[in-house]
Amino acid sequence: MPRPTGLRLAASAAVLLTLAACSAPTATSGAEAGGGTLVVATAGEPDTLNPVLNYGVDGGSLIFDGLVGRDGRNQLVPALARELPSVSDDGRTVTARLRDGVVFHDGTPLTARDVVFTYQAVLDEKVDSTLRSDLDMLASVTAPDEATVVFTLRYAYAPFLQRLALGIVPAGALAGQDINKAAFNRQPIGTGPYRVTSWTPGDRLVLAANDRYWGGRPANKSVVVAFVPDDNVRAQRARAGEFDAAELPPKLATGFDAQAGYQVVRVPTADYRGVMLPMGNPVTADVAVRRALNAAVDRVAMVNGVLGGAGEPAYGPVPPSSEFAEPSVAGTPTADPAAATALLDAAGWRPGPDGIRVKDGTRAELSLMYPAADSLRKELALAVTADAKKIGIAINPAGLTWDAITPRMNKDALIMGYGTPYDPDFVSYKLFHSDFAGQGFFNPGSYASGVTDRALREGRAEADPARRKAAYATFQRQLATDVPWVFLTYLEHTYVVRDTVDGVTARVEPHEHDVANSLWWNIHTWSRRS
Repeated sequence: MPRPTGLRLAASAAVLLTLAACSAPTATSGAEAGGGTLVVATAGEPDTLNPVLNYGVDGGSLIFDGLVGRDGRNQLVPALARELPSVSDDGRTVTARLRDGVVFHDGTPLTARDVVFTYQAVLDEKVDSTLRSDLDMLASVTAPDEATVVFTLRYAYAPFLQRLALGIVPAGALAGQDINKAAFNRQPIGTGPYRVTSWTPGDRLVLAANDRYWGGRPANKSVVVAFVPDDNVRAQRARAGEFDAAELPPKLATGFDAQAGYQVVRVPTADYRGVMLPMGNPVTADVAVRRALNAAVDRVAMVNGVLGGAGEPAYGPVPPSSEFAEPSVAGTPTADPAAATALLDAAGWRPGPDGIRVKDGTRAELSLMYPAADSLRKELALAVTADAKKIGIAINPAGLTWDAITPRMNKDALIMGYGTPYDPDFVSYKLFHSDFAGQGFFNPGSYASGVTDRALREGRAEADPARRKAAYATFQRQLATDVPWVFLTYLEHTYVVRDTVDGVTARVEPHEHDVANSLWWNIHTWSRRS
């Protein structure tokens, strides 16, 4: 069944395993000093480990800390700042005072200069940082002394403190370098609970405990993050006992529910899946087709079948759990083929001899891409294909590599995923504002709406909570009208873990959950029971 709007957290536990030989990790004794080595597995591998270049920007990165962090309820807490930064009455000056005695992994003391350097690097146009637009409210960042940082904003930006979760990098390690190509990006130096000892692309990231961590020495000596993009292979390796904890799609994770020694942790999220419909495709450029597809999909069947009940129907990019959610955009969770058929009939799409509709010589046929290694997106693509066929739209699902998908996104539909439990300005501004049309995975379908653009600008610039909520309600209603995406489901992230480790704390997760922001966000506190 779909998960209720109130957040639900299933059982949580994990296990410890350690590396053996050259490829397959195996178990180690809990009596080992420092708690042994934890091995976790994820599908995604980051392109970089530099926060300036978009690594772990919302916290939970294991390697870096921001001025603020998030606790198990995703509430902001002080991190490198000794207390939550203060905000001036007009909302345009934010002051942070640094915690005493913090050092980077190389022993260099943290100072305000490092904070200034980090944020100035993001704003530097010579740096290929996708975060720059996230900080367009930032006029300047200065350091009146070694322990104080002052952010001056161009306009009051209500969620600015949340932007201070960005990991701080050491100025001395990057000053004067081309940050885009720096060795630091693969061999970073942070202040976090772990330091990087090695990164083997396509295989693993090995982290060692930071014994000088300001938050206390980690309870284990090291962590290995294994990169296994194929879901089925990851499940097989988990069943073979290679991992302490592994991220798995819901249906694969369910197979571990009855397996001795394992538990499945189901984590509530703001992570949605949907069909991005490009405006440059002659079929999906027609709003009647987009609306018909939106009415034709059976979201309940997808939640129950594809997700094994680990999720809920999605109708937009703001999760139902958010205070900014607009309830009026929720549609019928089951398919409504009669409404879909009426939309197509009214727009002049007539059934052809084979049942596929045609309008002005254009056949209602399109490709629907998905990453081939992602079994969940494949199943969603197949479900959408089946639902569309019932109303006379032919969809050709195509499992491809990301390299093959990227150049086709302006013309072909794609099963995409995004979402954040934090502020609605995060992600949605880049994904739906016309300024980002055609810019990679931000607004790849080149959706453009004056109403949407204005609402998104008002939402990020407005300080008053009620006006912000009104702006985001307008944004959600316009998306529901224009249907640049057919939103399908919100997921529960599912992990298979062993039952011999205490301290696992799940929290509501965003879409991004590989090295950062996964179940192991607090792995430095996990302890083993022998």
